[in-house]
Amino acid sequence: MRIPICLLAIVSLTGLAYGETPDDQAPVTGTTAPAPAPAIPPAAPPKYGGFVFSGLIDGYVTDNNNHPAGAPLGAYDQLQNFNIINGQPELSLIKFTMDKSDSVFGFHFDVGTGETMRLIHAFDPAAQDHKSLRYFEQMYLIAKPKNMHGTEIDFGTFVTSAGAEVIESNANWNYSRSLLFAWAIPYYHFGLKVTTPVNKVVTVGFQVVNLWNEIDGGHRFTNVGLTLGVVKGIYTWNTNYYVGPNNPVAIGVASGGMRNLIDSTLLVAVDDKLSFYLNGDYGRNANPVGGGASTWGGVAFAARYQATKKGAISARGEYFKDNDGYSTGTAQNLGEATVTGEYKLNDMFITRVEARRDESSVAFFNRGTKPSSAFGQTTLSLGVMVVFGPYK
Repeated sequence: MRIPICLLAIVSLTGLAYGETPDDQAPVTGTTAPAPAPAIPPAAPPKYGGFVFSGLIDGYVTDNNNHPAGAPLGAYDQLQNFNIINGQPELSLIKFTMDKSDSVFGFHFDVGTGETMRLIHAFDPAAQDHKSLRYFEQMYLIAKPKNMHGTEIDFGTFVTSAGAEVIESNANWNYSRSLLFAWAIPYYHFGLKVTTPVNKVVTVGFQVVNLWNEIDGGHRFTNVGLTLGVVKGIYTWNTNYYVGPNNPVAIGVASGGMRNLIDSTLLVAVDDKLSFYLNGDYGRNANPVGGGASTWGGVAFAARYQATKKGAISARGEYFKDNDGYSTGTAQNLGEATVTGEYKLNDMFITRVEARRDESSVAFFNRGTKPSSAFGQTTLSLGVMVVFGPYK
């Protein structure tokens, strides 16, 4: 599905003017660790009989200096996520969200279409067998037992607690996702999640889930997740640990191949204009056949300055080491630097212009029709988002 060129041109031209006063979306909370987003929330979405509705339309166009093209490689921006098609306007995501959360029971679901939904379910056997599942990002029941001091119990499909960024572009500082988001952590889990506040500062959580990015994995509910959140003054610190067998059952070793992931993010909101975060990930997957293990990991630093109500600038730099090629398919060290300018026409329309450079220690990137012939790529992107209410 694609966005007409005329639509992208009209919306982007409206973003060339520059705004003047501070305003931005709220951090993503609830289903994930708090994402690093500015702290001034928009108006609350409308409620109808206790139901809350929201939505997102997200489209983009990118230009890659390597001009990747031609079969069998295709015109793709390698290593990037959800904005991978080069040289033509594309629809990344159309999404509708419904919440119903009473004092004790409720539910949440996100249904959508576009490249984003296709990519997050690309390796989920259940979504391939049951086509309707590929349209759901999240779908879970909510319980908030009385006299349990704010404890929330969720069951179903929910996005991961790991990472400094989330699936929705509008809830991140940059338009493109980091290498850590794309290659270090899962997208979602299926299972049980329990979150409880210890006090006004500390929140802890426990999860029992299936394999990464699988609704009906071969190892059912054999992965465990532990989460810790600390909010104190201008500091927000979130740490997540996942462990469990994640190798396909087809390998034939039902109990081997344990995967470990530790993820941590420190967000500092200096004031209502300036924020920054530091995110780190380390993963290790034990090979169920032949012994040994594959490891990957990296760090990312990002900062955002809300210059005016409608204009902001964000920058991100990161280093990612894929020791054995487990994540990216090639053993390599990667670096990435991104600068993003944002203009909000109003609370609904967000435009972002972004320049990004990716570098590898090996000739990994495709140039034209030549595979693995370049050590780096530079992409220029225009993202246009229409937002109806905030997300959880």
